[in-house]
Amino acid sequence: MKNSLLIKNAEVYAPERLGKKDILCVNGIIMKVDDSIDEKTIPFETEVLDAGGRAVVPGLIDQHVHVTGGGGEKGFTSRVPEIKFSHIVESGVTTIVGLLGTDHYTRSVENLLAKTKALNEEGITAYCLTGSYAIPTVTITGEVGKDIAYIDEIIGVKVAISDHRCSNPTKEELIRLASEVRIASLVSGKVGEVHMHTGIGKDGIKKVIEIIKETDIPAKHFRPTHMRKANEDDVVEFTKLGGYADYSSTETDPLGKAQEIMDVIEKGAVEDHITISSDSNGSLPKWNEKKELIGITYARMTSLYGEVKALMQKGYPLERAIRFITSNVADALEIGDRKGHICEGADADIVILDSNNDVDQVIAMGALVVKDKNAVKKGFFED
Repeated sequence: MKNSLLIKNAEVYAPERLGKKDILCVNGIIMKVDDSIDEKTIPFETEVLDAGGRAVVPGLIDQHVHVTGGGGEKGFTSRVPEIKFSHIVESGVTTIVGLLGTDHYTRSVENLLAKTKALNEEGITAYCLTGSYAIPTVTITGEVGKDIAYIDEIIGVKVAISDHRCSNPTKEELIRLASEVRIASLVSGKVGEVHMHTGIGKDGIKKVIEIIKETDIPAKHFRPTHMRKANEDDVVEFTKLGGYADYSSTETDPLGKAQEIMDVIEKGAVEDHITISSDSNGSLPKWNEKKELIGITYARMTSLYGEVKALMQKGYPLERAIRFITSNVADALEIGDRKGHICEGADADIVILDSNNDVDQVIAMGALVVKDKNAVKKGFFED
């Protein structure tokens, strides 16, 4: 029996604007995108969903999510809880990459992998990273390369740089780590990313740029996150070298973050190599000049699409703004043939927006999981 869904009267942003189209999804795959598809011509029972001329975009991709929770900088009570399936899909996200943060003592890669597997079972696409902030790297098999090569869900490693909480890895340690990841990526056919939490330290990503210039390791393996205004010149150079630079969305000042992204592109950064992620369920500690903790909260996934809305408010059209959380990320993760695009043969991950361009309905792998802004499918223990 085939699972079939026909979306009618969709104003498709694939992310390029295609105009009014119908989209046929069968068994979780987009089978056809055409001006008009008559449901009577489909040789099996098909559910019909009328988009009513509203904008339809690819399912969003969030490549930096603390799926098991982050935090812990203010003691055990400050550990952020696991993310809920409903919170993910109600944010329009259908593909995520989970990771650890500061805390690799009370959290583990094993627990992270288990949560990743659970999210896949619940109906979205989930990957994860081995490692955390620390060097030596915490793993499951004992080696970063083995984790990537042998564990399907693991596509790279997490590490922290330029932060007073990190292990302050040397250039040589980063070279060895990236080299191991590259070999494992070639063996396993995965992207093999060195995902780097980048703090507000003085060094920024300068070591990474030096490594790319001085070695034969391709820039694509390095994935610095939490880029900001202070990194602007380095981001321009890094993206021109072939790297992908990631900015974190924010609930507190989305227009300011949008302006940072627009400014770095105006300054010469390669737009297709800029991505945005939410840092969802990761802690957001506030430090004073003495590096003393003076406040803490945590990030929400809703800020991801909120950043797109901020870019649109700043003048970017939807088809340009949506790329930072769809096609750009998919191409960076080397899954662009299946994710981040609305095209024949891609996974049926689709978001229907409302008349205000807010997330309204979400289809993940061909199944309707959000209707009228509320999850119709929830996680195993959700009420």
